[in-house]
Amino acid sequence: MTCAQQHAQQPSANHLLTTSDMNIIELQSLDQPGVNVYSKLTEAQLRSRADSNQSLFIAESPKVINVALNAGYQPVSLLCERRHITGDAAGIISRCGDIPIYTGDRQVLASLTGYALTRGVLCAMRRPQPRTPEDVCHGARRVVVINGVVDSTNVGAIFRSAAALGTDAVLLTRDSCDPLNRRSVRVSMGSVFLVPWAWADDAVDTPRHLGLRTAAMALTDKSIPLDSPALSAEPRLALIMGTEGDGLPHETIAAADYTVRIPMSHDVDSLNVAAAAAVAMWQLRANKQ
Repeated sequence: MTCAQQHAQQPSANHLLTTSDMNIIELQSLDQPGVNVYSKLTEAQLRSRADSNQSLFIAESPKVINVALNAGYQPVSLLCERRHITGDAAGIISRCGDIPIYTGDRQVLASLTGYALTRGVLCAMRRPQPRTPEDVCHGARRVVVINGVVDSTNVGAIFRSAAALGTDAVLLTRDSCDPLNRRSVRVSMGSVFLVPWAWADDAVDTPRHLGLRTAAMALTDKSIPLDSPALSAEPRLALIMGTEGDGLPHETIAAADYTVRIPMSHDVDSLNVAAAAAVAMWQLRANKQ
């Protein structure tokens, strides 16, 4: 059992560790063991280590890190400003006090890592084993399929909306941005840890084989409006969202069960993919009252 699972709730002030109990490592050089995950390794290098059990991602800010810990993610190390050890990071450290805590003054950390730390706290965490579409979509009534969306901000925003609006699962085609990309995690405010997700080989065939009807969000001559009763009546539906620039491929639109548009005013032809996803998830949520 991980320390995150042992301490599912924030500890009280009476249970916070003293600095003498912590594994604090003062940073002086990028060559110190363990620091390269924050300073040198790219997102791709963190993700595709030779040993998949050692694959990592970076979460930042106490709020996001706590969401990850509550969801059972395993922390490996922390990087934070010295002042945050007994401040913003104190609760996190008390939950996992045995991990290395790399620290230094704000100026030192900025010079070592190349950027100022958001809220002063970063946490390297182990990636979970990948889940399958069958696993995450089992019993799902509403699924969002992210097709070729490469902008990490948009992916993070879609996950945040999915969590807030009760979407059951997210599937992503393999040419989409990794949900555990650092920016995606931050923009989602940790929602990527809350909504089950998996990689899909195809935006239409994968959900269809799992018993979901598919709705491609696209503006075509055959598009039906988002508020069409036929869509709301579908017991299990996958909403397919396209890329930021070109939208969905023609073959994906043609293969879907529905092509859906969001009615617009003032001659606006489309919304940003994250905004469009939020509108669609709200309109077609399965638990309408």
